[in-house]
Amino acid sequence: MSTRRRVVVTGVGAVTPLATGIKPSWDRLLKGESGIGPITRFDATGFKTRIAAEVKDFVAEDFMEKKRARRTDLFIHYALAATSMAIEDARLVVDQHNAERIGVVYGTCIGGMTTYEKNLAAFQEGGADKISPFFITGFIPNMALAEIAIAYGLKGPAQCVITACATGGNAIGDAFRSIQYGEADVMVSGGSEAYILPVGVAGLSRMGALSCRNDEPAKASRPFDTDRDGFVLGEGAGTLILEELEHALKRGAPIYGEVLGYATNVDGFHITEADSGNQARCVRLALADGGIEPEQVDYINAHGTSTPSNDVSETAALKLVFGDHARKLAISSNKSMMGHLLAGAGAVEAIFTLMAIRESVVPPTINLENPDPECDLDYVPNVARPMNVDVAVSESFGFGGSNAVVVVGKYRG
Repeated sequence: MSTRRRVVVTGVGAVTPLATGIKPSWDRLLKGESGIGPITRFDATGFKTRIAAEVKDFVAEDFMEKKRARRTDLFIHYALAATSMAIEDARLVVDQHNAERIGVVYGTCIGGMTTYEKNLAAFQEGGADKISPFFITGFIPNMALAEIAIAYGLKGPAQCVITACATGGNAIGDAFRSIQYGEADVMVSGGSEAYILPVGVAGLSRMGALSCRNDEPAKASRPFDTDRDGFVLGEGAGTLILEELEHALKRGAPIYGEVLGYATNVDGFHITEADSGNQARCVRLALADGGIEPEQVDYINAHGTSTPSNDVSETAALKLVFGDHARKLAISSNKSMMGHLLAGAGAVEAIFTLMAIRESVVPPTINLENPDPECDLDYVPNVARPMNVDVAVSESFGFGGSNAVVVVGKYRG
């Protein structure tokens, strides 16, 4: 532990179904407002699920030049916008002297499916000559990372993470490691997704993963509630600027909190069902990585998807890790208001976990009206709770059994 460098978060940015920007998104989150509504992106008539958590009133050209916006996919737009806000928030200036020490780890589950669908339709209608020359560079998953690096001239360590719904957490964790072990001084990290498309909604619906509460979209995502019937598909992006502590202090950067520990593992169990025992092991490993005892944790930002089995598994995992202390934890699910942002979820939720530490208030889990008897912990039902948060855990669990757990804490000099 003594050889590891301390890592803090100095900037954040997000595009969410609640708002563009952290402050307006956070304000709505604390008020318990939902960003879920009827699908407007396409005609969902005849679909079993006709609701989603869409990003509203987003203008790509507010964050990038028109030429870049035209040639890039929507998931890249969200990533660039979130990163622009985060870099400005961190007051980070990239130049020839530091570019090689600033890297980027960014992820997506799906990549540029908006671009893919558009070009597939053009090909089917008019043949090969109708394919855009920017099809491949708009579609492949690492292009959000690439466009971020190009926009700011970043030349440090880089990788694209794809671990389903654990992607955002893994991106933060991998960036954390790069700084801890001296590969970089600053890392841009996060995840982005734009998958509210006919094929996306249809595919997830056929799996039985999505809520069908079409007549009450604001009540459709209800983690840990008896009447939950699936998650709500969302979209958006979150970016965090991770920085080595002394580097941040030297330049007078703002500090949201400290990244204390991280762990990742895979269940090796099932493509969609979770293994609570292995999820618990991932949490234990992350706490141990940060030298944190379970009793020191105040708040859990739960994965909390609102799916029948996974909410039960997550609750069971928390009981295995925390024992009697599990009933003293404040636990909440941001997905009750934002839906599931897939790769963006872990990043945005980690930001909100840091906001809970910084602002001393925990966001609620809305729509928790009839708690599932198997989900019997304190999920901060329906109303935000003022409380001191010194140490918190952000959990991200993905299809295929991918798990990522990030432990963050209040920065203490």
